[in-house]
Amino acid sequence: MSISVLLADDQAMIRTSLRLILEDEPDITVVAEARDGAEAVALARRLRPDVCLVDIRMPLLDGIDVTRALAGPGIADPLRVVIVTTFGLDEYVHGALQAGALGFVLKDGDPTLFTAAVRAASVGDALISPSITRRLLRDLAAVGTPSARRPDTPLTDRETEVIRAVARGSTNQEIAAALFISVSTVKGHLAAIQHKLGARNRSEITAWAWESRLMPGSAGR
Repeated sequence: MSISVLLADDQAMIRTSLRLILEDEPDITVVAEARDGAEAVALARRLRPDVCLVDIRMPLLDGIDVTRALAGPGIADPLRVVIVTTFGLDEYVHGALQAGALGFVLKDGDPTLFTAAVRAASVGDALISPSITRRLLRDLAAVGTPSARRPDTPLTDRETEVIRAVARGSTNQEIAAALFISVSTVKGHLAAIQHKLGARNRSEITAWAWESRLMPGSAGR
C-alpha cells in the first residue's frame, strides 16, 4: 500500500525536488502540494494524507501553526507532520516539536532522510536526526529554554536509559539491542514514559530529555 504525502513549501523548486525524491520510491505517492500554510491545512484536512511534509517558514501560516492545526493538543484525529527546516531556525523547530511534529529533516541533508522520515511517520514513529536534535535543543537551552516539568511519578533507572536512547535518535530495535531487552519491553517502557511525562510521541520525549538537562553536554549551559 502506497504512503500518501502532502508537500507544503512556498518554493516551487523545493516542492519539485521533494516530489522527485519521494516518488522515486515505489511505496510513496505525493497526493498534493501546498504553497502556503493555509493551503496546507485546508488540503490536509480534506485529503487526510498519511504524512504531511511541511516547511517551517511559509506565508499565511508557518510550520508551527500548520503542525498545531493538524496535530496539536486537542486535535481528535491528528495527522502526522514532519518538519522540513534549514538549520539556524531553532526557535521555530522547537515550537513545532511542542506542537506535535513527528520528525525533522534538513533541506540540505541526505535525501534518503526524507523517505525514511515519511516511512517512520506513516506508522506513527519519529525520525529525529541526532545531529539536528542535539544542535537545535542545545542552542535553545543556551538562550534560556525553560526547564522541563518533573514527572509526578519518578522515572525508573531503566526508563531514564530509554529516554536517553530516544533522545539520541535510537529506534526501538536499537534500544532493545543496547539494553538487552525485547522490543515489546521497550514499547512498554515508552508507554510508561509517555504517561509520566505527559508526552504524546518520541519528539516530545526528546524535547523533555534536553530541557531537563538529562543528556550529556546539556548541563550547565
